[in-house]
Amino acid sequence: MKPVLRRVSDWGSVGEQFSASPEQYLSDESLLDAYSQAVTTAAAKVSPSVVNIDVRHAPKAGRPARQRAQEMRGGGSGFIFTPDGFVLTNSHVVHGASKIDVVLTDGGRYRAELVGDDPDTDLAVLRISAPTLVPVSLADSQKAKVGQLVIALGNPYGFQCTVTTGVISALGRSLRSTSGRLIDNIIQTDAALNPGNSGGPLATSRGDVIGVNTAVILPAQGICFAIAINTAKFVAGRLIRDGRIRRGYIGVAGQNISLPRRVIRFHNLAAETGTLVVSVEPNSPAGRAGVQEGDVILAYDGHPAASIDDLHKLLTEARVGVASPLTILRGPEKRTVRIVAEESGSRG
Repeated sequence: MKPVLRRVSDWGSVGEQFSASPEQYLSDESLLDAYSQAVTTAAAKVSPSVVNIDVRHAPKAGRPARQRAQEMRGGGSGFIFTPDGFVLTNSHVVHGASKIDVVLTDGGRYRAELVGDDPDTDLAVLRISAPTLVPVSLADSQKAKVGQLVIALGNPYGFQCTVTTGVISALGRSLRSTSGRLIDNIIQTDAALNPGNSGGPLATSRGDVIGVNTAVILPAQGICFAIAINTAKFVAGRLIRDGRIRRGYIGVAGQNISLPRRVIRFHNLAAETGTLVVSVEPNSPAGRAGVQEGDVILAYDGHPAASIDDLHKLLTEARVGVASPLTILRGPEKRTVRIVAEESGSRG
């Protein structure tokens, strides 16, 4: 039996085909009410934990008095994530500050201690001593989905507890930190962020924090970024425990280059690119291992290092103080040297 094809017009109106009453269908008003209820509920849950961070920097020598006064003040946002007063924010909000105050939603002002600061992930942890603090609930950012409703809270331009909404535009982005390292697993959102939002929470419709708002792209509209809360959990735990994040350092400056095809075939290389050593710091692990300017780093500890970012990812805490093989290309010759990474930032 041949299938019967019907034109759209043959089906008649919706009312003729379906007998359901109008009350069984959600109206536009009820949909908007549900959206509004989700935002207001989430904002009410997270807002008591959001703080305004007031930062002061020591005057810089050699500048006119007027410029020094302008450079002394700064600020941003943060949020309480433990009941005993630990506050999460961005590193760029508090880095180098001589004095940090935290202002709660009830107007209370408290002096903050800088527990730890990690410019490589643009995260920092503060601690305050205040009564009846309300911590946020932290989500699992691995469960985030593109298109999911999110709410950003913070203090843009000093306007306390400002709420904006949007969706997750993309997941798994990478963002370059001020130190030059890539921050991975960045959440892209179109929830509006402005100066002063930095360090504030990005929350789900349930009021669970899924990210730490950190950056916008100017002059673009609706391209904003947040550090995934799973990254923040790891970094905050290490900062509370050790006051810093330990990473490996070998003492080279490099740039990404493409390798000639004949070299790739001759040495049977796993990647088509490598890291050209532009300079080697004196008395550094690389210098002591015999690495020279002009060498091309191909692999570290048995893993391909196709770019400077790959090399950064391989220089983990586990490699500090451990002799590891570094595969380099010097002219046409491939060779391996042993290198012992030091802790980043440990050198005077």
